Amino acid sequence: MAQLWGGRFTRETDRNVYLFNASISYDKRLYRQDIEGSIAHAIMLEKQGILTTEEKDAIVKGLTTIRTQLEDGSLTISDEYEDIHSFVEATLTQMIGDAGKKLHTGRSRNDQVALDMKMYVRSEIIEIDELLKTFQEILVRIMEENLETFMPGFTHLQKAQPVTLAHHFGAYFEMLRRDRSRLSDIYERLNTCPLGAGALAGTTYPLDRGYTASMLGFEGPTLNSMDSVSDRDYVIELLSALSTVMMHLSRFSEEVIIWNSNEYGFVEIDDAFSTGSSIMPQKKNPDIAELVRGKTGRVYGHLMAMLTTMKGLPLAYNKDMQEDKEGTFDAIDTVKECLTMFMQMVDTMKFRKEVMAKSAMRGFTNATDAADYLVKHGVPFRDAHGIIGRLVLACIEKDKSIEDMSLEELREISEVFDADIYDAVSLKTCVERRLTTGAPGVSAMRGVIAEYRKYLKE
Repeated sequence: MAQLWGGRFTRETDRNVYLFNASISYDKRLYRQDIEGSIAHAIMLEKQGILTTEEKDAIVKGLTTIRTQLEDGSLTISDEYEDIHSFVEATLTQMIGDAGKKLHTGRSRNDQVALDMKMYVRSEIIEIDELLKTFQEILVRIMEENLETFMPGFTHLQKAQPVTLAHHFGAYFEMLRRDRSRLSDIYERLNTCPLGAGALAGTTYPLDRGYTASMLGFEGPTLNSMDSVSDRDYVIELLSALSTVMMHLSRFSEEVIIWNSNEYGFVEIDDAFSTGSSIMPQKKNPDIAELVRGKTGRVYGHLMAMLTTMKGLPLAYNKDMQEDKEGTFDAIDTVKECLTMFMQMVDTMKFRKEVMAKSAMRGFTNATDAADYLVKHGVPFRDAHGIIGRLVLACIEKDKSIEDMSLEELREISEVFDADIYDAVSLKTCVERRLTTGAPGVSAMRGVIAEYRKYLKE
C-alpha cells in the first residue's frame, strides 16, 4: 500500500480501511491537472531558491514524461496508490531519484487536491459551454427555417394561442443562454488559486503564490488559507447549474415525447435516435428523450448529496470532502452525454407542419384574436369575451373550427361579425400581428434571431 504518510504510525493500515480511504479509482482522471500544477509548483520553487535549477529541470522533465507515458498507454495508474497525488509523486521519485521527494515542499495534499479540482472544473465548464453553444446554433437554424410554421402555444397543457415553431424553440435558446451565463459566473468566481495554502495555515517557505497562480491561468491566489482548502462552493454551484441544464433538457424532452405521440404527431424522430419494442412491431419509441428526462434526477441527486456532505463540516479540510469527486464527475459526464445525444436528435427531427397548423386551428387558439376583432368593432372586451365563449361552444357542438363556421353561423352569435373576420382569425394574421419584442410575429422573430446570431459570434 503506497502512501505519502506513515512515520507516526507503528502498524500498517488495515487493508479494508485502506481501500475505504483510497480515491485512486476515480481521482485518477485528475492526472493532467495534478501534473500541470506540480510543474508550476516546481518552477516557482526554483524561482524562489527552494529548488536548484538541476532539481527543477529533473522534476519538470520527469513529470512531462509521466504525462506522455500515461497518454500513450506505456504507463498505467496503479490502484496500489492511495490517490493520484501519491501515484504521481512516487512514480516521479522512482524515475528521477531524491529530487522527486522535494516536489512536495511548501504544499499539502489539501491545497493540491483543491487546485486539481478547480482546474478540472474550469476545463469542464469550457467544454459544456461549447456543447450548449452548439445546441443553440442548431436551434437558431431550426428557427430560421420555421418562421411561419404555425402551431399551438400552450398553457396548462391546453391550447392557448397560435405561435410558431421558431418562437417555441426560441424559448429554449433563452434557457440555454442563461445556462451559459451561469457557467461563466461560476468560472469567474472559482478562478483563484489555492496552491500554497498548505494543509490549512500556509507555509514558512517563501512561496510566490501569485507567480504560481499566473502560470496556471488563475486571476490570483486565494486570500485565506483555511477557506482555500475547505471551499467546495464552486462544486455546489456547478452541480446546481448542471441541474438547471438538465431541468431544461427534461422540459424539452417532455415536449418531444408528447409531440411524438400518435395523438399529437407534431414530429417524427429519426430512426437513428429511436428504438422499437421487443413485442410490438409498430412501436417507435422516443428513448433518447425519455433517458434524458430520467437522468435529470440523477444529476439532482449529486447536487443534494454535495449540499448534505458540506452542511455540517467545521473548518478546515475534512475527509468528507473526498466525496466531492465521484458525484461531480458523474454529473459532468451525464450532462455532456445528454446534451450531445439530445441535440443530435433535435437536429435530425422532422416537423409535421400541416399537423401542427391543423392542431392550432382545431384548438381555438385564435379565440383571443376573435375577441380582439369584436373589440376593434366597438364591443366592450368583457362582452366580447362572453360572445367568443358562446362561439367556441357552438363550434364544439358542430365539430368545427372558428374558420369553418359560415358567416351566417357567426352572425347567429353576434351581428358584429363580417366577412373580414376570416382574415382576422387566420393563423398567419394572428401570429404576424404580434410584433412586440419577444412576440412570434415574423419581423419580431427576425430581429431576435439577428440578436442571437450576434450573441453566438461574441
